[in-house]
Amino acid sequence: MRSVLPILAVLLAIVVLWYGAAIWLNSQWTYDQAGRAGVEVSFGEVVADTMVQERPVLPAPHQVAAGLWEGVAGQKVTSKRSLVYHGWMTLSATLVGFAIGTGLGVLLAVGIVHNRAMDMSVMPWAIASQTIPILAIAPMVIVVLASVGITGLLPKAVISAYLSFFPVVVGMVKGLRSPDGMQLDLLRTYNASPMATLWKLRLPASMPYLFASLKVSMAASLVGAIVGELPAGATSGLGARLLSGSYYGQTIQIWAALFAAAILAAGLVIIIGGIERATLRRMGMGQ
Repeated sequence: MRSVLPILAVLLAIVVLWYGAAIWLNSQWTYDQAGRAGVEVSFGEVVADTMVQERPVLPAPHQVAAGLWEGVAGQKVTSKRSLVYHGWMTLSATLVGFAIGTGLGVLLAVGIVHNRAMDMSVMPWAIASQTIPILAIAPMVIVVLASVGITGLLPKAVISAYLSFFPVVVGMVKGLRSPDGMQLDLLRTYNASPMATLWKLRLPASMPYLFASLKVSMAASLVGAIVGELPAGATSGLGARLLSGSYYGQTIQIWAALFAAAILAAGLVIIIGGIERATLRRMGMGQ
């Protein structure tokens, strides 16, 4: 119970500040409407109006919750207005990009650890690649792939993989290098090959590092999938939902899609955490 109280206190403070910000930002529209009508409004009337505006500058928490509920439970899952439908479209690109990025990251990490030339050449390029803004990369990837007839899921997955591979590379390089010299020397005395050392020592030792990087990578992958939906004029996916909401000034729709993306990311990270606990426990590393 004591561990829950601080979380609830922080959550309550955020909600209170959010309501205060919503009243402050949305009140100008109420005052403007009252000025045009030549009437005066009390503070209570202003507060009541800011809580129910159709297109508020900042939606109140209950409006976002209502929009989220309507998008999830108030529509058929096949409807173009359903957040479940759009969430699945984004999730599919996220998982494909995550798989590509994770596989590429692990392979690069193994090469970097076992080959000094790759360590000196590939790692700096991997770091430099992350300095390029994803908003600059995404349109180029989509245009290039579309020119060769590749559209739909794969371009978004490529952008997703671009963001997700780097945390895996860094985490796996650290993990593969985590065994100390005595452990490596012991395997050398057994005349173990580099491949045997990799499978029997380096990979097991890297598991905690791998799962930590996978959590970061999954969140980055979701961001990449959403960004990949923005410049393509997509009609499906949470990114498309954000884009259409911005076009038509539907701020509640935008915030509902944002919260849907956050919930989706949290769920995926929790799943990875469950797999991590089960794997490490089976390997004798769990607590």
